Amino acid sequence: MGLPSFEVDERHPPIKPRRVSFDWENTPLHWIPGNPVATHMINSFHLVLPEGERWFIQCVQDAKPQITDERLLEEVRGFIGQEMVHARAHNSFLADLLERHGVDHTPITEMGRQGNENRPADRAKLKPRARRRMLRFELAAVSAIEHYTAVLGQWILDNDRLDAAGVDPTMLDLLRWHGAEEVEHRSVVFDVYQKVGGGYLTRVVGWLVSLSFLYWALIGGARFLLKQDPTLDRKPTMRWMYREYRRAAKAGLVPGLFRLLIVEGASYLKPGHHPSQIGSTPQALAYLLKSPAAQAAGYDPY
Repeated sequence: MGLPSFEVDERHPPIKPRRVSFDWENTPLHWIPGNPVATHMINSFHLVLPEGERWFIQCVQDAKPQITDERLLEEVRGFIGQEMVHARAHNSFLADLLERHGVDHTPITEMGRQGNENRPADRAKLKPRARRRMLRFELAAVSAIEHYTAVLGQWILDNDRLDAAGVDPTMLDLLRWHGAEEVEHRSVVFDVYQKVGGGYLTRVVGWLVSLSFLYWALIGGARFLLKQDPTLDRKPTMRWMYREYRRAAKAGLVPGLFRLLIVEGASYLKPGHHPSQIGSTPQALAYLLKSPAAQAAGYDPY
């Protein structure tokens, strides 16, 4: 992928939402041909991201009164705009593709929705100091998740083996568009966390929570979807899933979980770490210049 010619400040890139949309009418249930496990491992993100993105938005909105840095506030506004579009795009996949194939996602998506609905009342029960402490903890967890989504975004921007495998082009565009924007805004929540007084110990605890959540989302979410897959003629045992995952990871169709969760986690936990040290904003912008969805939305970087 060629890089744009303009200069980019990796620590503070401009962040702007792109009002994209996707048509799932011609996308098959197994959009990675012949690989239901790899397909549903990535589909598991569609289950948790719509409500997860809304939680991310609420966390940074709650932190805004404590932020006086105008540049960071502008980045927060861009972050919120991008995350709102992300939630809508993944919801369209749930409604227009999974439901069309008879897959009921509500046992998982409803948990997220109820959690977001209950959050204000739960916070109202806390004393002001406890609310601030809880907000720092939530921002630490979101910051760690944003690290992983940026790593995944860079992985999918770099990965040409998905193209060679014949992955559905609409899904591939969604994943790369979303991944590019995750690379673009990768520093925002980390910087917000630091601005509200977040320390290293809470950052570690937040990472542990995000690690557990991502493992559950990838493995538990994939098994949940495989059990409902109407095209499978076998029970999705853990042994079969693991064997198929290993095959898919070796082929570059899904990321290796140890490297993703542990090796990249260790990078995040380095005391001097900053998200700008990972990923390439020019490469993300280069994809957005040719993304069918971004171009249909009228994206112009200049």
